[in-house]
Amino acid sequence: MPEFIPFRFKVSLFNVTDDAAKALVAQGAFSDISGLEISMSAKTIKEGGRNWGDVQLAGKTTFPTLVLKRGITDIDDLYAWIDISTRQANYAYRMQGLIEVFDQNFSNSTSSAQPILSWHIENAMAVKFKSADLSANASAVAIEELHLVHEGLQLTRRKPQGAA
Repeated sequence: MPEFIPFRFKVSLFNVTDDAAKALVAQGAFSDISGLEISMSAKTIKEGGRNWGDVQLAGKTTFPTLVLKRGITDIDDLYAWIDISTRQANYAYRMQGLIEVFDQNFSNSTSSAQPILSWHIENAMAVKFKSADLSANASAVAIEELHLVHEGLQLTRRKPQGAA
């Protein structure tokens, strides 16, 4: 009996040609996504005559690598992206991304499902693609891991039904 893996996260990648137009390039569903994190290091300044503590200023903001695990896609578009970025002439090819989070009742066949929240990814670039191991008696998924570096995240929440 095949192993059931719930896909609650849909990842869409867009080629942005101008500010208004987005062309969908790749899409997949994943069971695990990690690295949705933003960290800022504080800059400490010691000021003469200020005896009650140091001045804390905002420092550099960093974003860890997003790791998308156990995914499936209809076509080889996610592999094609890293292939274009590594082997072909489009080094460091970047796209805009959207990670949509659905509730427990999400079905990939339901196109009208609305996400609970969405993460917008700025200037994502694929840096690692790992396929599932091939085994005749395994029920593996097509993509074991996809690693993305990026330049920013933005969270959008769905408004509850009836909210203005």
